[in-house]
Amino acid sequence: MNAIAAPRRESRHRAITIAALMTAYLQAVNISIPNAALPHIQGSLSMADDEVGWIFSAYIAASVIVLPMTRWLAGRYGRKILYQASLALFALGLVLVACSTTTLQFIFARIFQGLASGPLAPLSLAILLDLLPSARHARTNLAWGVMALLGICTGPGIGGWLSDYIGWPSIFYISLPLTGFIFLVVGLSLPEKKAEQTPSFDFFGLATISLGMTGLQMMLDRGERLDWFSSKEIWAEAIAAALGFYLFIVHILTAKSHFLDKALFRDRNFVLSAVMFFAFGFVLLPTLALTSPMLEELLAYPVDTTGYMTIPRGVTLVGAVILMSFAPARIDSRLFVMAGIALVVYANWQMLGYSPQMDWRAVAAAGLLQGAGLGILMPALAKTAFGTLDVKLRPEGAALFNLSRLYGSTIGIAVVQIFFHNNTQAMHLALAAHLTPYRMAGFSDGSLSKQSLAALNEMVTGQAALVAVIDQFKILMIAMLVVSPLVLFLRKSPA
Repeated sequence: MNAIAAPRRESRHRAITIAALMTAYLQAVNISIPNAALPHIQGSLSMADDEVGWIFSAYIAASVIVLPMTRWLAGRYGRKILYQASLALFALGLVLVACSTTTLQFIFARIFQGLASGPLAPLSLAILLDLLPSARHARTNLAWGVMALLGICTGPGIGGWLSDYIGWPSIFYISLPLTGFIFLVVGLSLPEKKAEQTPSFDFFGLATISLGMTGLQMMLDRGERLDWFSSKEIWAEAIAAALGFYLFIVHILTAKSHFLDKALFRDRNFVLSAVMFFAFGFVLLPTLALTSPMLEELLAYPVDTTGYMTIPRGVTLVGAVILMSFAPARIDSRLFVMAGIALVVYANWQMLGYSPQMDWRAVAAAGLLQGAGLGILMPALAKTAFGTLDVKLRPEGAALFNLSRLYGSTIGIAVVQIFFHNNTQAMHLALAAHLTPYRMAGFSDGSLSKQSLAALNEMVTGQAALVAVIDQFKILMIAMLVVSPLVLFLRKSPA
C-alpha cells in the first residue's frame, strides 16, 4: 500500500507545486497586462489621461488591504476553502473588468479583482513551503519569485498583442482558463488544513493602516482632477489619511500585541531594507506606466510593438534574479545593493536622453540596464532584510516587506501621474509663449487657418508631454538616489 501511495502523493505534490507557481504568475501578470493596451481601453471607455493610473493602483491597493488578513482567514476557514474562494472571486472579477462599459465600472471591477487576488500570492507560497522539505525552500522561494516577476514583465507584451489583434477584453478573458485549471488542481489535490484554534488578528490595526493608505491613495489619485484642497473631497481624504496613520502609530506604540510585532522595527537592517524596497516598487511599475504611453501616444509606436519593447527589461530582471541565487554567500550583500542601485540610477539617467528622433534601441538599452539593476537589488535587499531578523519574525516580516514594495508602486504611479500633467501644462505654456505673431512672417497673409493652428497646438502639446515624461524618469532616479545613502547604515548579514 505504501508503494502505491508514495507515487500518488508525489504526483499530487507536483500538481500542487505547478498550480501554486501558476498562481504567482496569474496574480502578477494581471497587474501589468493592461499596460500596453491603454490606448484601446481609454478609447473604448472614454477614460481621461489622469484616470489611467487607477487601472494599476486600484488593483494593487485593494490587494494590499486584504493581504495581511490571509493568515487569519486561512486559520479560520481553512486554506483550501480560502484558496478556491479567492480564485472564484478572481475569475468573477476578470469577467466584470472585461465587460465594463464605463470608466467607473472598470475601476470598481479592478478593485474587486484586487481584493480577490490579495490572498493568492501569500497562500501559494505558504502552501509550497509547507509541502516541500526545508532543504528545498531556498529554490522554492526563488522559483516563486521568478514566476511573479515573469508575470509583471510579460504582461505588457501579452496585453499589447491581444488587444491589437483580438480586442482589449481578451487580455482579461485569457486568464480564465488558467484560473480554472488552478481551481481544479486545488480542489483535487490540496488537502485541507485548518488551525485547531482560530488565530487572533488585530483588526483595529489593519483598519487604521488601511484607512491611512486608502485616504492617501485617493487624495493623490483625485487631487489633480479636483484642484486639490479647493475640493471638500480632497480635504476629507487628507483628514482620513492623517487620522488613519496617527491611530496606527499610536496603536503600534501602545498595544501589547498587533499584527506587526514591535521587534520588527528594532532590526535596523530590516527597517532600512524595507524603505529601500519601497523605492524599488516606486521605480518598478511606474517605469512601465510611463514608457508605454510615451511610445504609443508620443512616438506613434503600434500597441503590440510597445508591448514587445518591455521584454528586454524583463529578461535582464529575471536573469539577474536567477544569477544572484548562485552568488557566493561569503560576498557581502551590501555590495550587491550598491551595485543594483547604481545600475538603476544610471539606467534612469539614460532615459533622460530620450527624444523624438530616437529609435527603439535607446529604450531597449535603458530597459536592459534598469532590469539588471532591479534584478540585482531585489534578492540583495531580501538578504539584508532577513539575514539579521529573528526566525520567528520572518512571516510577519515577509508580509510587511512585500507590502512596502506594493505600496511603493501604487504611490509611485500616483506621483508620476500628478507631476506628468502639471509638467505638461507648464511646458505647453512655455513653448507656446514663443509662438508670437512675428514668427508668422513666412505665411502670405500673416495668419494661420484653424486646421494649421490645431496641428501646431498638437505638435506643441506632444513636445510638452515628452519633456514631462522625461522629467518623471528624473523623479524615479531621484527616488533611488535619496535612499542610496541608507546602504551605509546596513550591518553585514551573516553568510
